[in-house]
Formats: sequence, C-alpha cells, structure tokens
Amino acid sequence: MQSVAESLARLRETAESPVVSRLATAFAEAGHELALVGGPVRDALLARAVHDLDFTTDARPEATIAIVKPLAGAWWDIGRQFGTVGARIGDETVEITTYRADSYDGATRKPEVAFGDTLDGDLVRRDFTVNALALRVPQIVLVDPSGGVDDLMARVLRTPISPEVSFGDDPLRMLRAARFASQLGFAVSDDTVAAMSAMADRIEIVSAERIRDELVKLLTSDNPRAGLELLVESGLAERILPELPALRLEIDEHHHHKDVYRHTLTVLDQAIGYEKERHPGEEPDLVLRLAALLHDIGKPATRRLEPGGVVSFHHHDVVGAKLARKRLKALRFDNDTVDAVSRLIELHLRFFGYSDGTWTDSAVRRYVRDAGDQLERLHELTRADVTTRNRRKADRLGFAYDDLEARVEELKAQEELDAVRPDLDGTDVMRILGLRPGPEVGRAMRFLLELRLDEGPLDPDDAEGRLRTWWAAQER
Repeated sequence: MQSVAESLARLRETAESPVVSRLATAFAEAGHELALVGGPVRDALLARAVHDLDFTTDARPEATIAIVKPLAGAWWDIGRQFGTVGARIGDETVEITTYRADSYDGATRKPEVAFGDTLDGDLVRRDFTVNALALRVPQIVLVDPSGGVDDLMARVLRTPISPEVSFGDDPLRMLRAARFASQLGFAVSDDTVAAMSAMADRIEIVSAERIRDELVKLLTSDNPRAGLELLVESGLAERILPELPALRLEIDEHHHHKDVYRHTLTVLDQAIGYEKERHPGEEPDLVLRLAALLHDIGKPATRRLEPGGVVSFHHHDVVGAKLARKRLKALRFDNDTVDAVSRLIELHLRFFGYSDGTWTDSAVRRYVRDAGDQLERLHELTRADVTTRNRRKADRLGFAYDDLEARVEELKAQEELDAVRPDLDGTDVMRILGLRPGPEVGRAMRFLLELRLDEGPLDPDDAEGRLRTWWAAQER
C-alpha cells in the first residue's frame, strides 16, 4: 500500500486529467455535482491502473446527456431508466450515473429504480466500503461515509450496511466478495463471510449469465484460488459450481489418494504459472483456467476402492468432460469455450502413458491430431497436472514431456503436422474407386487418414496403390 501522501497525489493526478477536468467544469457550469466513484478512486488509492472512469451526479439523465453531448465524440443512453449515460471523450470511455436510492422486493435482484439526491446516500447503497468512495470534482474532495479508506489500509472487504441487508438486496454481491478477494488480495470480514454462508441459497435468484460473468472475472484474476476457496467454504459453490466442492472426497485410513480438491487448486495455480511463463503480457487464458479447475470433476463419480488400499478413478477423464460440458452450458458459456474445455479434460490423461515407454511417431501424430488447436493448452494443462511431492517422479514426468514436445516440433518441421490430413482428397477417392458421394467415400478417407498417421506422408502414387488394395479387400 502506498503512503497517504502518495495516495492523495495519485487522486489529484486522476482528478486533474484532461477528461475528468473537462467533465467537471461542464457539470459545475451547468449547476450540477459530479464525482468520480468506486473503482477509479479505489484503484488510484491502491496504486493500481485506473481504466474506465465511472462518475455519479445529481443531474438526471436528460440533463447529463445535454451536458455530455458537446464534449463527446460519441455517447449512448445505456438505460435511461437506470440513470446511466456512456460517452467517449478523447481517448477515454466514461459512464455517468444519476445518484441512486433503489429499493428491492426481496424476490428478485431487480431493483425498483429510484433516483437519489445526495452523494452520501448513493455511496452507502454500494457493495463494499472500498467501492463506496467518491472524489468530488472539480473541488477534489474525497468522500468516504463508510470508512472505506480504513478498510483499504487494512486490506479487508466489508459492506457499508449490514451484509444481510446488502446481500438481500443483491445476492450477486456475495460472488463479488469472492472476486474482489482474488483481484485485490483482500480478506473478507468475518460478519460478511457469515452472511454469505447463511444466505448462500439466495444466489439462486441470480441469472446464470450474471453468475458466469462473475466467475469469469474471478478466474481471470491473478489469484483465483483465494476466491474459489471462499466460495467453497461459504457454501456458494455448492449452488453455482457443485462439482468443485464435490472434489473434497473422504479419505479413509485404509484407502489413500490425493486430496483431489487441493490438488485441483494447485493445478490451477500451476497452469496460471505456465500460462504467464509462455505468454507473458497476454490476456488471461480463460479456457486453460476452466480446464484446470474442472479437469478432475469426473473423479467423484468414478471413485472405486480397490483391494490393497488402492483408489481408482477409471475413465474420469471421459466422465469429467461430459460433466464439464453440462455445467458450462448451464452457465451459458459460448459453444467454442465449452468445446475447448471439454476436449482438454477428455485428453488430459493421454500423456501419462508416454513416460512408461517411447511412443511411436504415429502415436505422437494422433496426440497432435486429437488435440487440434488446443495442443498448446494441452501442453500447459498436462504439465500443471503434475503435483507430486516425489521429486524423482516429478522430474521423470517433466523430462518425458520435454521429450514429447521436442518430438512434436520435430515432426511438425518434417511434415507440417499441424494440418495432418489424408494424402488424397475426396475427389481423388471418388475418381480412383469410381464412387459417388456417400458413406463409402467417408470410410476410404478414414483409412487414408489412419495410414497417414501411421506412416507419415506418402506420395500420390503410393497412396493410390494402398487405397486400391484396401478397397479390394473390403466386403461390399
């Protein structure tokens, strides 16, 4: 945390930026209040990058539009009934919302929208004290009615009003607590956690899309583990992602296996590490992180206690891929994300036979073909899945995967492995065998693909000869 003097200097720098100054002057000349609010103020105090600028004002939406239009290259009415106007001013995107004094009916999270008249009244209805901060402009006066600065210094999250009332008004705030715990690295106050646990069932009135959006923000933070642990401990995960707490499998004195839940969180941590190492400076990889989080969710359903104290999870990769697909669809993830995550989970065990014996070139080709455009993520997920404390075993697996990656690159260089396809196309097959479009052409193409995977590329004459020999042996 920067010093108080540094924080105040950072606030002043933000308030005096060209866009903020222009807006502040325009609203003051029109006789209205304006204040930077929430995230930009919090982040300036924490020495974090300030991105989109959020403002609040006593001006009603019509007045806000009249003030903003002369300044903006573009503006949009996000929802006049909610009091928010967006604009593009210079290089900045801003949102300006009229003071709110909403009330909730307790049955849904949709408020009865009511505009307020005071900044303090607007701030106390916000989610957490560290977000209930405002900076009046152009006066540059910090407004903190709920002790948010003290909570920033203490690195703690709590609600401006009773958490039971706050979460009753908007249950999504419980997920936001977990998300901010990860994004900011803050602890959540005991009374806030207690309210989350007592009111976890209230999350069921929130739409799947809003829950998904919060989970995405949590998973793409620098330390999602902290927020995920809070979701599990509070009982919220049981209602929005039940496959995660289900990984806390009972471990008895006779049958021993890894703590699958802790293993999963460690795999997620390690996957993020590989992601940052291999792609420094890039946006967080949501697909990889979802795959790491869900890669073992098939274990509870496949757990078997074997003789001799062994615990098995046969086919948990296939079962887990199906469960992940079902859960992600329920959370309204897009089809591309669902397909990629479920594919990675289905393939995440494929490598572990490699270290037991050298794969043939055809096995490596199949590995690459089956991974398709997820190969790089599969590399990272498979490496992250090694959490053993046995140093020799970890080194052996690491060296084996180094070798596999080297062979993949070598084969790519030799034969453009990224685009493995038969040596003849469908038109060639129909010409050679005298076929019309239909299932027989598909069978022939599959034969040629297997041939390509087993033996590598063939010249066209060899491929045609092998095709004719195969076709002559087929029963028709």
